[in-house]
Amino acid sequence: MNKLFLLLFAFTITTTFGQTKNNSDQLIYSVIDQNAETLLKNSKAYSVSVGIVKDGKIYTKHYGEIDKGKGNIANNNTYFEIASVTKVMTGFLLAQAVLEKKVNLDDDIRKFLKEDYPNLEYSGKPITIKDLISYESAIPSVLPDDRQIMKTFDDNTTFKLVELTKNYTKSDFLRDLRTVKLDTLPGTKYLYSNPSLELTGLMLENVYGKPFEKILKENLWSKLKMNQTKFALDSKEKLANGYNTNHILMPNFSSPLWGSSGLQTKSTMGDLMKFLKFELENQNKTVQESQRNIKNSDQNWYGYFWDNMYVSEFGKYASKHGGAYGNQVMFSVFPEQNLGVCLIVNISGPETGEIIGNAIFDIANNLLIDNQNKSIYGYRLTNDKVIFSYQHDKKLDENLVKSISIAGSFNDWNPENKSFQMIRKDNNIFELEIPKSQFESGKEYLFKFVINKTRWATAPKNASNADKTQDKNLILKIN
Repeated sequence: MNKLFLLLFAFTITTTFGQTKNNSDQLIYSVIDQNAETLLKNSKAYSVSVGIVKDGKIYTKHYGEIDKGKGNIANNNTYFEIASVTKVMTGFLLAQAVLEKKVNLDDDIRKFLKEDYPNLEYSGKPITIKDLISYESAIPSVLPDDRQIMKTFDDNTTFKLVELTKNYTKSDFLRDLRTVKLDTLPGTKYLYSNPSLELTGLMLENVYGKPFEKILKENLWSKLKMNQTKFALDSKEKLANGYNTNHILMPNFSSPLWGSSGLQTKSTMGDLMKFLKFELENQNKTVQESQRNIKNSDQNWYGYFWDNMYVSEFGKYASKHGGAYGNQVMFSVFPEQNLGVCLIVNISGPETGEIIGNAIFDIANNLLIDNQNKSIYGYRLTNDKVIFSYQHDKKLDENLVKSISIAGSFNDWNPENKSFQMIRKDNNIFELEIPKSQFESGKEYLFKFVINKTRWATAPKNASNADKTQDKNLILKIN
């Protein structure tokens, strides 16, 4: 770390159990330091908070300052808007209702609405709970309609959106829901939809006969002692300021709807770590249901309102991105590694989500791969062949890996190319032989392994043939 970083980006350290740091702790804190510095630089945020759960133990550190020049460093009790991370909580409640047999995945969602909605079907096919949780409901992505405002996106756009939503009531929502016209069969097309989550909040209220926030408190927040997670802060509590990429102070969400999509939830890193640890409990039936591959997809899936679930080079991976107007949160778990990572930055822009998503895998790469012995990774050469080789970690579930393909500069980065589909040689080993004649001697080619045609695996830290770009490609060279 350079001196400027140490001077301008002071940090605090908090551990949940106050244990003396051993070598493992030191490694984790070193990894946090390294990646936080990079994240501050790449995101241009004033403040970065990093939380890790590894093997049941919690590690958190905070960097920078909430407002430039004020020295107000975040801590585990600093409130942030967590936005769509709330959706995972909503999904947990719905998974619980399924296990309690109050709801069935194949139920028509209108079964849990008190009024008729004949429009919530297409060609006689209704929206089911299964369609809802997989973002395949065909319900529009936003209500109220913000298309006119979004035609021009500038520093004033978010303020206009706040004005649009702050007085948009539940009655307004239900009125507009009656005018929705589905344009495709439910269950066939992905469409991220905040209205479908607000509708889920209403449905859960009707199932349990209680306000949505109370259901959350009783079934999740109170049980996990998440006492700093709430819809409305007390008079003495304050949200951390957040900024756009021009470092203009941004407004906060304002919505009188159910709150199940994330427009009201405030939380702290301390509370999010409790929830992150909970999402790694492999014996908790509701957690496992909420992360399940409901449609038995061979590629990626969504569990109950997660953003994405797929098989990575580190095993099963689940993530949820929360984007407020002035801060963003990435909430991720690698269940097979007993690893969870949560990142909070107090900046929000169109590229911020990708930046913090990449940082999650950088941290996993640092923690899970031995970086000491570097070697050529991903291929070996014979007299006349290039033999590409991918080995999935033996301690991970190889049955989740349905296919491995190679995408690179030699095949237009096309993971669907039939000539570059690898062959399973053993339960966890995939290989593919390609004639050397297909490659030009002395030329460098970039490539990646693609798992289940979804996860573009980054070059591991111990690969001596990794490129130096943020894409972290592998390099193939025939001498």
